[in-house]
Amino acid sequence: MSEDLLALENQVCFGLAVAARSVIALYRPVLEPLNLTHPQYLVMLALWEREPRSVRELSDALQLEPATLSPLLKRLEATGYVERRRSAADERALEVTLTPAGRELRAEAEKIPPRIVERLGLPMEDILNLRESLRTIIAAAVRER
Repeated sequence: MSEDLLALENQVCFGLAVAARSVIALYRPVLEPLNLTHPQYLVMLALWEREPRSVRELSDALQLEPATLSPLLKRLEATGYVERRRSAADERALEVTLTPAGRELRAEAEKIPPRIVERLGLPMEDILNLRESLRTIIAAAVRER
């Protein structure tokens, strides 16, 4: 018998969607004490790597539309973790920088990856292999856009 190509469990998109929702759900209780949602956490990760960043640079790094990113930045600013201001070099560009509270949060956030690995209960090798596979899938999908 041939495999049903339209069976839900055979769809790559279904597996990725369920895996993404399930893993993000593991982050929720870990991020709540830091007053962060998962999308806000991703913004903070990008800023902890390098700041200041323009909204466009953040958009590119996170692969999010600026219109999706703007409300996240407004909430992070209201929380006191980031500041947004016009770039001195280019008034059209909005720069995002961490506040002292946003910088201090990094020390607490360093505890998150090990906690997620522990909650997943998978060997580190499996997680690293999955990460590489996801990078390959993302690159292939981006090429096809």
